[in-house]
Amino acid sequence: MTERPLLHVESATACTVTDLGRVLGPPRGLAVNGALDQFAARAANALVGNAPTDPLIEATGFGLTLRPSHDVLLSVTGAPAEPTIDGRPHPAWAPLSVRAGETLRVGVSDAGLRAYVAVHGSFDVPRLMGSCAPDSMIGFGTHVTPGTSLSLFRSHPPLVNRHFGATVFDFGIPRDVGRVPGVLEVVDGPDAAEFGTGLGRLYDSPYQVTPRINHVGLRVAGHVPQRQIAGEVLSRGVPVGAIEAPAGDELLVLMRGRGITAGYPVLAVLTSRALDHAAQLRPGQEIRFCRTTAAAATAAYLERRRLLDRIAVRARTAFAALV
Repeated sequence: MTERPLLHVESATACTVTDLGRVLGPPRGLAVNGALDQFAARAANALVGNAPTDPLIEATGFGLTLRPSHDVLLSVTGAPAEPTIDGRPHPAWAPLSVRAGETLRVGVSDAGLRAYVAVHGSFDVPRLMGSCAPDSMIGFGTHVTPGTSLSLFRSHPPLVNRHFGATVFDFGIPRDVGRVPGVLEVVDGPDAAEFGTGLGRLYDSPYQVTPRINHVGLRVAGHVPQRQIAGEVLSRGVPVGAIEAPAGDELLVLMRGRGITAGYPVLAVLTSRALDHAAQLRPGQEIRFCRTTAAAATAAYLERRRLLDRIAVRARTAFAALV
C-alpha cells in the first residue's frame, strides 16, 4: 500500500484549512465562512491544477513553516510575501516545486494580513455540508498548528528547470495582484435612504481599521452617519460585506463568518473585489469608501473570474503535457 503524503507543520500562527465556503450553511442557519480573500484562494488552487473548491491553507499574520514528506507542487498567494524553500527565495503567485524534506516558509508581510497555500491534489480533511471551512460557533474546522501533519491526496514530481533549479511556468498573473488599495468600492445598502444627506459622509470621511478583526467582521473607526428617521431596525438577513452603523464611533463591516441575521441599519455593501481587499486590511490602516453601481461591480467580478479561468486552463494544459 502506498504511503499517504504528509505536510508537516513546523511553525504556524492563526492558520486553518479552509475552502470557498459552506454554501449549504445559510439556509440552515450557519454562516458561509470560507476563505476571506476569495480571489487569492481561487488563484492558489488554479496555479496547481486543483478545483476552485479544493481545501487549502489560510494563514493569518503568516509565520508559516511547512515540510512535505514527499515531493509536492504548491503555490502561495494572498498578501505580498516572498516564500522561501530551504532559505532560497521564490516568487509568490506561481507554482512551486518543493522536494521531500525541504522546508517552505511564508514569512510575515507588512502589506497584507492573509496568505493562502494550495497543494496539488489538496488535503484530506473532514467536511461538513460539503465544506471544510471552519466555523467557530459550532467548533468545526481543521486548525494548522505546530507539530501536526496534514494528509495529502497525492504527491507531484518536481517541475523545475534542470539548469537553473527554478519553476518555469508563468500563467499570466498580474504583477500587482497582491496590492491592497486604500479605497473600498461599495454599493448602496438597503437602509441607505434612511441616512438622508448624512450618507455622503461615508464617502467623504477617512476611516481607520481597528485591531478588532476576525472572520465575523472588522471595525473601522471614524465618522458614523446617523439615521434620519426614528424606529427600531428589525432583525433580518444581512449579506456578506454589509457595512452596519451601530451606536458609537465605529462602523462594522461584516465578513464571511457573520451571523445570517442582524439588527443594525446597513448603509452600504462591499463589492466582491472590495471584500477580497478588506480581507487583507491590517490594524491601523487608513481606508476610504467609494460608491459604485451594481452593474460596474458585476462587470469587475466577471473580469476577475475570466482571468482565473484562463489561469486554470493554462495550468491544467501545462501539467497534462508533462505527464
